[in-house]
Amino acid sequence: MSAPPRVLSIAGSDSSGGAGIQADIKTIAMLGGYAMTAITAVTAQNTRGVQGVEVMHPDLVLDQVESCLDDIGADAIKIGMLGSPEIAMLLAERLDSFAGPIVFDPVMVATSGAELASEATIAAFGALMDIATVVTPNLPELAALTGQDTLADEAIYDAAGELASRHDTVILAKGGHGEGSEAIDRIVSAAGKIGSFGHARLDTRHTHGTGCTLSAALATMLAHRQPLTHAVRIARAFTFAAIESAPGFGEGNGPLGHQAVRSLSSE
Repeated sequence: MSAPPRVLSIAGSDSSGGAGIQADIKTIAMLGGYAMTAITAVTAQNTRGVQGVEVMHPDLVLDQVESCLDDIGADAIKIGMLGSPEIAMLLAERLDSFAGPIVFDPVMVATSGAELASEATIAAFGALMDIATVVTPNLPELAALTGQDTLADEAIYDAAGELASRHDTVILAKGGHGEGSEAIDRIVSAAGKIGSFGHARLDTRHTHGTGCTLSAALATMLAHRQPLTHAVRIARAFTFAAIESAPGFGEGNGPLGHQAVRSLSSE
């Protein structure tokens, strides 16, 4: 039996299990990967919001990364919530020589609306986008990263292209915050448009951890050495199925049903 691909998730911990490190571990495992973690912050949160945040010391975050990479190694890395600009800069320096794919989810605000990144931390995102293989902003994050308040549909490709060119990376602009009956995700590289994927917008409040799940799934499929567009296709299908399978927990934005998604784990 061949060894599973190794995926290191660098992100914050969600005590309620719906997002962050916990969502990443579930996703990586369900898609046939071996999950490792470097925790950047510990949060007290649930479906109603974030009640507390304790950011890890940057040296401890880097120690976690070193412990994983120096012994087990990794075939792909997913980066989520950072916690501080110092953590962002240390990671950018350490991972600049990493040979595998890096998926960076530029987390700014939780599904509940709680702020998870300061202005200084967001300003440090550029260093990580410079080394990322794929960056996965939602539309509000894409607008913020390109200095805009909001983005109309016709401006999304231009904004994503600007960001891709600036950092020589691929942008997967997630369309969950868009308008209309269909959610459209767009893929753009520094060379231009790669493609787009759409699906009917699900009418549900159970979307806690959607961005974490998608980025972790994408990192896992890239670790499986899937081509980019196929990796995106499977990651999106997994996330969509997890939303459909949400267990209905909590009074607010409920978690996804990662464990209920079995048909995609063998693809």
